[in-house]
Amino acid sequence: MAAWTVERMGPGGWERVRAVRLRALRDAPDAFGTTLAEDEARPAPEWRLRLEDPDGATFVAAEGGRDVGLVVGQAYDGEDGAAGLFAMWVAPEARGRGLGGALVDAVVAWARAGGYRRVLLDVADANAAAIRLYEGRGFVPTGVKGTLPPPREHIPEHQRARELRGRGAPSRPRDGGEPGTSAP
Repeated sequence: MAAWTVERMGPGGWERVRAVRLRALRDAPDAFGTTLAEDEARPAPEWRLRLEDPDGATFVAAEGGRDVGLVVGQAYDGEDGAAGLFAMWVAPEARGRGLGGALVDAVVAWARAGGYRRVLLDVADANAAAIRLYEGRGFVPTGVKGTLPPPREHIPEHQRARELRGRGAPSRPRDGGEPGTSAP
């Protein structure tokens, strides 16, 4: 049994979400679409509003009473029937134990329950660990390429997709393991 938990956050958890997001931005500033300064300046009502959005889901992973991971599922702009996997991060001390896989699985399950046909994500080309994680969870390149927004437009990224078999269909990680048990 895993020593960590993954919890979907509601508006009352905005301070936890903000804290783990700011920690993620300090740890890996070149992995996200916003900057630390932007998210530090975001007022509390905006954090709460994001968590009230019925078209999205934010999940926080905790281990030993400490928040150590974050991921967001949201409708993917411009792609009918697609959900997006955003803001994925696992704390350095919690990596390699399957927690990243569990966070991805949480978004995939949320998307499937919401009737989405596929899940899309964007990942930096140089982020080998994240690419391995996503490949192990069935995400394949779509051929769409881009860059992070300013001030990190020098960082190339590419899109990956995982097709969902339909509402309630079982999900099988490509490595054959149980969801949440493969170690990226």
